[in-house]
Formats: sequence, C-alpha cells, structure tokens
Amino acid sequence: MFAYIMRRLGVLFVILFGSSFILYNLAAISGDPLEALRTSSAPNAKQQMLVLTRSLHLNIPPPIRYFIWLKGILGVFIGHIDFGMTRNAQPVATSISAAIPVTIRLVAGATFVAILLGITMGIVTALRQYSRFDYFMTFVSFLMFSLPIFWVAVLLKQYLAITFNNFLSHPTVTPGWLIGLSIASGIFWAAVISGSRKRVWSIFVAAASSTGIFLEILSITKWFIHPGLGPVIILGAGIGVAFAITQLSTGISHRPALKAALVMAAMGPVVYYPVQYIFNTNGRLISFPLLVLVTIGFAVAISFYFAKIDRGPVIRTAVLTASLIGILLIVDKFMQTWRPYMETDAVNYRPIPTVSQANSLLAPGNYWFTALDILVHMFLPTIALTLISFAGYTRYSRGTLLDVLNQDYIRTARAKGLTERTVIMRHAFRNTMIPLTTIIVVDIAGIIGGAIITERVFGWVGMGTLFNQALTSFDLNLLMGVFLLTSFLTVFANLVADLLYSALDPRIRVGG
Repeated sequence: MFAYIMRRLGVLFVILFGSSFILYNLAAISGDPLEALRTSSAPNAKQQMLVLTRSLHLNIPPPIRYFIWLKGILGVFIGHIDFGMTRNAQPVATSISAAIPVTIRLVAGATFVAILLGITMGIVTALRQYSRFDYFMTFVSFLMFSLPIFWVAVLLKQYLAITFNNFLSHPTVTPGWLIGLSIASGIFWAAVISGSRKRVWSIFVAAASSTGIFLEILSITKWFIHPGLGPVIILGAGIGVAFAITQLSTGISHRPALKAALVMAAMGPVVYYPVQYIFNTNGRLISFPLLVLVTIGFAVAISFYFAKIDRGPVIRTAVLTASLIGILLIVDKFMQTWRPYMETDAVNYRPIPTVSQANSLLAPGNYWFTALDILVHMFLPTIALTLISFAGYTRYSRGTLLDVLNQDYIRTARAKGLTERTVIMRHAFRNTMIPLTTIIVVDIAGIIGGAIITERVFGWVGMGTLFNQALTSFDLNLLMGVFLLTSFLTVFANLVADLLYSALDPRIRVGG
C-alpha cells in the first residue's frame, strides 16, 4: 500500500509539472499584459510598462519565466511558498486565501445537498423502476441537466427573490397560488407513492387538500412573517425522524434502536427552552461544540441502556436522530430571528437578496443576524447549483443501482430470506457507492474551483471570479495560482477515490 501511494504521488507531481508548464507557456504567448498600456495616452504609461515588465519578468522568455515561478512554488518544502504578485502588486496567495472561504461557502452547500438529494432520488427511482415517479424524475433530471445556469439564476431571482420579497409586504397566499401549489403537491405525492389508479387519485386528493389547508393556516396566522416551530412541532417532527432513521439504519423491528431514537425525539421539547436560553447568551460560539458533545454523549448513554449486545447500530441510530433534532432546534432559532432581521434598516422587509455575498449595511455584533444574513445570501446560488448538479447524481445512481440489483449475489441474498431493507442497504447500496465514489470525491475536490458563471450572476467574488479575472487581464501569476490549487486537488482526489475503493469493497486491493 505504501509503495502504491508513493508511486501515485510521484505520478501526481509529474502531471502537475507537465500541465502547469504547458498552461504557463500557452497563456504567456496568447496575450500581452502590456497591450492596454501600449495604446494608452496616459503620461505615465511608459513608466507603468517598465514597472510591470520588471515585476512580472516580461523581458524573460516564457519557458525560463516558468522556472522562476516554479522556484517560488517549490519553496513549500522549506516552509516559504511564493505564488508571485498579481498585476495590482498584491500577493497571489492573499487573493486566493480571501477567495477560498467565499467559494467554499457558495459551492460546498450546493454540492453536498446535490449529492444527498441526487443519490436518494436515484435509489428511489431505481427501486420504483418504470413507475410514474420514475418517469417524473427522469423528466425533471433531464430538464434540469439541460438548463443553462444563468437562465435558472434569472428565474430564481424573479420568483424566489423579487416576487417573494413583494409577497412579504402582504403575506397572504392568493387563491391562484393556493390551487397551483396544492395540485403540484398532489401530483408529486401521487407519483411518489403510486399504486392502482384508484389509490393514485385518493393520494392526489388527500395530498392536495392537506397542502391547501396547511397553506391557508400559514396564511391566516401570518407564519411567513412570524415563523417558528416550537416544542410541539419539534416533538412531532422528531418522532417522524426517529421512525425514518430507525427504518433506514436497523429496521423498525429492531426495538432497542427504535426506543433509543424515540427517547432522543422526546428530548427535543424537553431541552427546547434551555437550548434557546443558551443560544441567546454571549457564549454562543463556545456553546455549539459543547452542545454537540453533550448530545452525542447522551445518545450513547441511552443506547447503552436499551442495548445490551450489538450496541453499534443502536448508537448510530440514536446519534443520527439526536443530530437531526439538534438541527431542528437551530432552524427554529433562525426562524425566531427572521422577523427582527427583516425589520432592520439594512434589510427593510426585503430579506432575499439577488446579488452580493453579504449585506454591508447590516450592523455587526449580532451573531444570529450575521449568520442569517449569510444564509439568505447563499439561498439563491445554492438552489441554482443544486438544481443543475443533482440531475447527474440521480441518473448515475439510478443506473448503477439497477445494475447491482441484477447481480447474482443480490438474488442469493433475497433467496436466503433477508428483508428488502437489508438487501438494499447492506448489499446493494454499498456496492452502488463504489462507482459513485469517483464523481463524489472529484466534485468535493472541485468545490475550491468555484463556479464562474454563478459567481458572476450573483455578484460573488470567489475562485471562479479570480480565474476569470486572471484570464481577462492576462494576469499570469494569478492564473497559475488558481490553476495549481485546483489541479492539485483534482489529481489528489483521484488518489483518494482509489483508496476508498478498497475500503468500500474488500475484493479491491490497490497496488496488488
């Protein structure tokens, strides 16, 4: 294994050297950084040309100039890496370090949501092959995959930002929207649950009427202005989460796991007010890790109480349930912050922004205001990137799972009398993840690369913007800094994917 990793790392550095050498020279001969200054009538144009020529080494041939740049990069082995200076005489490392957190904030959430939703929908459609839901998700996947991101972004700005902000001035659901959303909900749930024609119509009517009643209640109570969950809703949602997690983790028939999950769900309303008090204290940043540790510790203790043997599945179920209950408590706190946040002068009852990565007019000092401001600025870009990305995961996971379900060992597992949940989760799903590992790892590594179009449409300044800026301004050092980081993560992700293969499938042995 060690020899294999060393060989792969050696190949990695060869690839980086070759690709960076080619890109550097192609970029150097394809444009002239001094072109604008040559035609400029400014009195100090010649002086600026001399300064740029000296600072960027433009009087040296590109191949030799590349090795000057590479010398600064190799300084990483002595603890002093130098990416060079930008055209604006700013360190490239400073520009990149400022852009990376913005890019991670923009792309990471969308990537993980797309992975989660895409794989989930892919598994469901594979299990419901040729059903109404399968056809519906196939249509949606191909539709989302074919739509350009800038067009999706414009639609989101119009309907989820401008229209929704206008709606908040009079938060009443109109009959048209009420009927339309009710019908859409009925169609969706009828397609998901499916069955005979009579059953489909019954599900459609029940789902549509329930959605209509629910939206009317929200409209009457002005919930969109005063949102919140409260202990009762958290208890109900927690019970649903407990049953769902238990079914996926161990099966409902596993009583110790179900009891542990239900206890964690019951703890939600019990700790509701103490947790809200902790959130409102000055020690918020310190309180989060402490609450996480206490939650995990309590979940483990409950698991040890209900399970005398084979405690692993019970601990997993309890911890997952407790984590989701904790997320509900945090969501409730953000909902309570919604109204005061909208009433600030910086927001003025228009909370969903269409551009920028933060509201510069928002007064600092309030942790929850700042966190909510970050989330609402992420709202539209995250949805846009998720809609475009999850289609590929849906189709790929569906096809992979269908291929796995036709294997002999799946038929053997069913013939042995194993439950369908055990066959799918323990045998089929794990083998489905092997080919999915490559695209998941590469996409996660590609988070740092940014999203050029999305950043430009929504006015974010991340790695994508830096890359575009480097290309348009012939800023070679900035271009190479962005390229080196993203290319290193890409080739390293492929190595990680190969190592994960052996962890997911013991039959695979790297380097053997």
